[in-house]
Amino acid sequence: MQRFFPRFSPSISLRTSLLLFLLAFATLTACRSPQITSGDISVNITVDGATRSVTLPAGSTVTQALQASGLTIGNLDKTEPPLYAVVNNGDEIVLTRVEEKFETEEQIVPFERQVVRNESLPEGETRLVQAGANGKVELTYRIVLENGEEISRSTVKSVTLQEALAEIVMVGAQSSFAPLPIPGKLVYLAGGNAWIIDTSTANRTPLVTTGDLDGRIFFLSPNGSYLVFTRKSTKPADQEINTLWSVRTDGGNPSNTGIVNVVHFAGWIPGTNSIAYSTVEPRSTSPGWQANNDLHRYSITTGAKARVLDASSGGVYGWWGVTYSFSPEGRLAYARPDGIGLVDIDGKYLKPLLDITPYNTHSDWAWLPSLTWGADGKTLYFTSHAPPPSLVDEEDSPFFDISATSFENNATVNVVQQTGMFAYPSSSPLQSSSTERKYQIAYLQATFPEQSETSRYRLVVMDRDGSNHRTIFPAKDAPGIQPQTPVWASGPIEGQTGDFIAVIYQGNLWLVDSGNGQAFQVTGDGLVTKIDWK
Repeated sequence: MQRFFPRFSPSISLRTSLLLFLLAFATLTACRSPQITSGDISVNITVDGATRSVTLPAGSTVTQALQASGLTIGNLDKTEPPLYAVVNNGDEIVLTRVEEKFETEEQIVPFERQVVRNESLPEGETRLVQAGANGKVELTYRIVLENGEEISRSTVKSVTLQEALAEIVMVGAQSSFAPLPIPGKLVYLAGGNAWIIDTSTANRTPLVTTGDLDGRIFFLSPNGSYLVFTRKSTKPADQEINTLWSVRTDGGNPSNTGIVNVVHFAGWIPGTNSIAYSTVEPRSTSPGWQANNDLHRYSITTGAKARVLDASSGGVYGWWGVTYSFSPEGRLAYARPDGIGLVDIDGKYLKPLLDITPYNTHSDWAWLPSLTWGADGKTLYFTSHAPPPSLVDEEDSPFFDISATSFENNATVNVVQQTGMFAYPSSSPLQSSSTERKYQIAYLQATFPEQSETSRYRLVVMDRDGSNHRTIFPAKDAPGIQPQTPVWASGPIEGQTGDFIAVIYQGNLWLVDSGNGQAFQVTGDGLVTKIDWK
């Protein structure tokens, strides 16, 4: 059998081999990274005060150039151009050596000089109340050097080794105002210091001269033997707002209660040696706190503490807080932006009495109804948010009234209309007569009731049933007073027709006769911000 074998042309076999070779070469070429084949380049490197030249392949980076020259780069060192940049032939690379070190030194903190105006001293007379002493602080600096030269120094740590003690100098500012006899004890806050007037406006004595009272809490005990007050904290405001203190009005050093962050309320519990108080939590955002809406009890004499109300949300705008008011017999009322009620102290819970439409301030503060008990403890007076006369949203209504709730007949009535949001009703002591035991209510009337947030006010007195209104201060042609709670005297003053009311007017303490409106200026330094009278 004859076998046939295919025959291949030599030319075809050669072409096939050549084609296979070209395909293989192309594949290998595609798998390799592109290479720069333009040759070597030379760059100069300046470092440590000298310049050196280095040769390296084209396409190299600054990092590769430094490595090729045998240089070590520190963690803080920097280059120009940056390490990732590709260099070209003839480029200059500058390597800057950067280092940091820390130094500690003690520094003297000079003491401040505080001047306290004292109207009980003759004009121009000075008296050293407290000698000043320098403080000491330890500072740690971070120092950055470039090529051995310092370019920056910053403080990274500060430790107080010794607090500076302010020098306090009392300067006489005796005014020409005629002395006036007064019942009981009157305290006032001026320039961050507490003063007491006893029996006569000529008898003024400093109680606390630290210069840091913030005025949030400032009241006397019922018998006038203690002043309770708050001082600004030395810590950052987002950690601690203030601290609560007490001092005996007959002398002695202030006592720290250990209680902090009391903004809205602290008050004396009638018939006891204790106070009640509510707290907040500091915040870095406005208004600077988040209210706890709690209530605690603290004994001034023993330091014992007890919780009356647990923390709560506090209802609408509860972040702002709540305030309270004790009746003469110890009944406790509360007010918050959306209502008022009573506190069952034994049961430790709230008993709402009346819902109030909260006022939308469109800002970072909330309006709180102000409270006062009638002197007989049977009627609660408060500011209420009145409905608008038009289609305005109820929360935006600009009108506010004074209302009263009688616990004898369980009735609530509107007593005065359109007083303004800062009416601050205040009850006089009981005034005995031949027919009944009666009292009066003082309150503030806004000059512009529809703009009461920014309006000035005038002092008005009325009978307890809302009759016989009398505007007594200031004079009609004089500017009004700033919002505040009028403070009644503890009893009548000899030779006057009615009980006196203490108010702050243009930064000074004034006493106003509630009977005839006659007013007496007591201070003249313009620094008074708080008052209380027992």
